[in-house]
Amino acid sequence: MRSGHRTILSPLMLIVLLSGMLFVSCSPTKHVPDGAFLLNKVEIKSDAKEINKNDLPEYVRQMPNSYILGLFRLQLGIYNLSGKDSTKWFSRLVRRIGQPPVLLDSMLTELSAQQLLRFHINKGYYDADINTVVNKRNKKARISYQIQSNKPYRVNEYKVNVPFEELETLSKDSIRSLIQPNMLFDVYQLDSERERLTSRMRRQGYYNFMKDYLAYTADSTGHKVDVTLQLRDYLIEKRDTLNQTVFKQYYISRVIYNLNPAVSTILASNKPDPIDTIQTGNYVVIGPEDKFLTFNALVSSTFVKPGTLYSDADVEKTYAALNTLPPVKYTHISFTETAPDSLQCLITIAEAKSFTFTSQAEITFTEGYWGAAGNAGVVHRNLFKGAESLTLQGRLALERQGDVIAQEWGGQAGIRVPRTILPFIDDTYSRSLQGSTEFRGTFNYQFRPGEFSSTNVGGGVKYNWMKGRQNHNLDLVDVSYVHFPWISSEFKSAFIESGLYNKYNYDNYMIMRMSYSTAVSGYNPARPLRNYFTYRYGVESAGNALFGLYKLLDIPADVNGFYRAFNIRFSQYVRGEINTSFHQIIDKNNKFVYHAGIGAGLPYGNAEIIPFERRFYSGGANSVRGWGESMLGPGSYQRFSTNRRRDYNQVGDIKLDLNFEYRAKMFWVLEGAIFADAGNIWTVREYDNQAGGVFKPDTFWKQIALAYGIGLRMDFNFFLFRVDMGVKLHDPAAIATPRWVFPKSFNDVALHIAIGYPF
Repeated sequence: MRSGHRTILSPLMLIVLLSGMLFVSCSPTKHVPDGAFLLNKVEIKSDAKEINKNDLPEYVRQMPNSYILGLFRLQLGIYNLSGKDSTKWFSRLVRRIGQPPVLLDSMLTELSAQQLLRFHINKGYYDADINTVVNKRNKKARISYQIQSNKPYRVNEYKVNVPFEELETLSKDSIRSLIQPNMLFDVYQLDSERERLTSRMRRQGYYNFMKDYLAYTADSTGHKVDVTLQLRDYLIEKRDTLNQTVFKQYYISRVIYNLNPAVSTILASNKPDPIDTIQTGNYVVIGPEDKFLTFNALVSSTFVKPGTLYSDADVEKTYAALNTLPPVKYTHISFTETAPDSLQCLITIAEAKSFTFTSQAEITFTEGYWGAAGNAGVVHRNLFKGAESLTLQGRLALERQGDVIAQEWGGQAGIRVPRTILPFIDDTYSRSLQGSTEFRGTFNYQFRPGEFSSTNVGGGVKYNWMKGRQNHNLDLVDVSYVHFPWISSEFKSAFIESGLYNKYNYDNYMIMRMSYSTAVSGYNPARPLRNYFTYRYGVESAGNALFGLYKLLDIPADVNGFYRAFNIRFSQYVRGEINTSFHQIIDKNNKFVYHAGIGAGLPYGNAEIIPFERRFYSGGANSVRGWGESMLGPGSYQRFSTNRRRDYNQVGDIKLDLNFEYRAKMFWVLEGAIFADAGNIWTVREYDNQAGGVFKPDTFWKQIALAYGIGLRMDFNFFLFRVDMGVKLHDPAAIATPRWVFPKSFNDVALHIAIGYPF
């Protein structure tokens, strides 16, 4: 008897099949001219033990056509689909999106060998030798760069000979110095030490000091090198005047702001706005009488201060602070010497567009009912001329259900101030955080005839700031109040009491929480082919302040032993989450990405369960992609036999995600991916409506779901559009059928459309 299910192709089989069809049908040397050779492979072999081999490909000037999975040259294959007549539209199309064959170039091969050898010499391997082997066969060429490093040169003694005490002190700081005895005689490290010293000098007022003023002399004996840091010869000859030029400290005498209004502001004016000058102390503001930024807003974002020493660091922080202000389009800072030891700072600021209006309309179709919805929003980026941003958003949705109309309406308002407003905190420290403070409020009303009505009111205060390359977020207070004034008896009986919907989702509740989160990335734009980690973690707690206050004031609990605020039992819990990713870069077209995420939450005190919106879910575009969003777990729990139907009980208190993804640049803006996912969620307690969901140390590993799949991405630089197809491999909820799954129907497949990478 035949099964009614259609067997579907495994994603891995699919990509192999498509790639095989493409590459079997096209010879890679199809468009290689006679006498030329396709560069098929490049190998770099170096026996230098103290050199990072991942740095070597950067010095090779010619690399083969890019591969996918190290097997298929997809871009070359697409190019080879073209015919010999390049004037035909199809040939022009595939040649434009494909990649032409990389032909062996002897000049580039020689240049690559020279640069690889120069790199080794600069790292201290002065006796290194390179042998370039080129093998040619069947119109294909293979290059092998074989580097014999030999014994390296090392720093024996490091001396400082500069005629200036402060620079000499910085140079002789053995703890911070990048030059240490017995290190490789590394030109790059020596140059980094010059940069370090220059940066320290320019942060201490030495405006004229430059890196090129410093030089090294080297005296070698055997493979030991004595290194001496000194000034350039032409400076030594002018030694008597150095204190008045190179080694002179400069103070900031005055800061001048030149405000240039936006073109729209000028056009909106009936007559030209005369130029006005305001001076307060040593600060001067030049611009129209109606200036788009207040004096306090300018000064609070400026770290270059009159009366202080010049510092490159202050200039960088001023650029960062001013350019992040919403009404600022761009900033330019320059300095002019006004006295033998004084600099005047000129800051030119151009105004950006301050007002934006957005709107959106949509037609909805939910469970057989048609409806319409609309959104409107207004953003004012300079509300009080202190770079304060006002955001107003509103939404209205109507849905016809027979003879009645269901409705949902609400909105939110927020004001963002470009500084951290903290009580009892010194203003200097507050400004150093380079952060912002956001005040927000929300309201939402929902009415569904024959079912329920609900009101949701919320608000909070949030801080955001940067420290180095690390972004920090602190929700000082976030309050959410949800009230169901009416639930029909029919809806309660059919959906809530039956367990179809999670009953806790329809309880009145109040959350007053505090949370902190941070994120940091090790990605270096200057070295894009370096491997790097990213980290993101956060922690939050709710109800503790209220619980402590009720205890302190000896406010009585209700008959069930719980405390209430505004006649609603408030939630009390703690919750934390951490995510980390490692990006292993193979080359500019290929990378492996590994991700691990874990989260846990615990209700206690005044709560028996964490509110639905703060619990974890599994499945979806950024989790285990063989399941739809919130359609996996907790544990072995499953109410419906198909993952096409949403079950609001599929949330938990513990979450585990383990993901692996191979990403490859294909052609044009297209990228491909092959991935494998593992994970699930669990509850910390036994709940009647989540049977099999509790976490047990001895069995949880059997409930880890596994999935695999393929993805297609379109990278437009400013955003990435992603489509992933995930397939179940191990289903912890399968009881009547084997847990190890071979896909037989589309119930075993989930399709995800998202913006951005999953991790």
